[in-house]
This record gives sequence, structure tokens and C-alpha cells, in this order.
Amino acid sequence: MGLLNIFGFGSKGESAKEFMAKGAVIIDVRTYEEFASSHIKGSKNIPLQVINNKVADIKKLNKPVIVCCRSGMRSAQAASLLKAQGVEVMNGGGWERLERDLG
Repeated sequence: MGLLNIFGFGSKGESAKEFMAKGAVIIDVRTYEEFASSHIKGSKNIPLQVINNKVADIKKLNKPVIVCCRSGMRSAQAASLLKAQGVEVMNGGGWERLERDLG
């Protein structure tokens, strides 16, 4: 994973807004409890612990993916896993910052 992707950019240096313009889906990889407390409207919750089992479902969406979490650590792991499976993905980092960036 390149440095741009670690810090919240797509593999081509695209911003989250550019990813969203391509129809991206936001996947929040925090726990169900964390997601229930607050999240980005319209995002999907697939915790990091189970995302490996959901790769086929994510691929069926046929859309780019932005992953987020609380701080960016879990989303970096999820982005790496999804990228290795051929998903167009970017690490959106912490969900609150991502929400501000998209606003």
C-alpha cells in the first residue's frame, strides 16, 4: 500500500470527494456498537473482524469503496485486504474527519 493510500487517498492520489463522484460506497469497519453510536449517513457497517468473509458481497456492489474507522488504523488494514482482493478502495481514515471532508 502506498503512502497516499495510508493517508486517505486512492491509489491514483484521488480524494474522497473524487471517489464519491465515481459512486463509491463508504464502509465503516468499526464494531457494531461503535457504528450504532454514530456514523456517516448512508455508510455500511462491516466490522474489520468479519470483512474478509464479506469480500464477495463487496465485489458484487461493483463500486469503488472508501473504508473508515475511528482513527484510520483498522481502515488501513481493511483497505489493504480489499485491495489485495481486487477491490478499488481507499482508506478514508477516521470517520469523523471523512465526514467533514465530504461535507
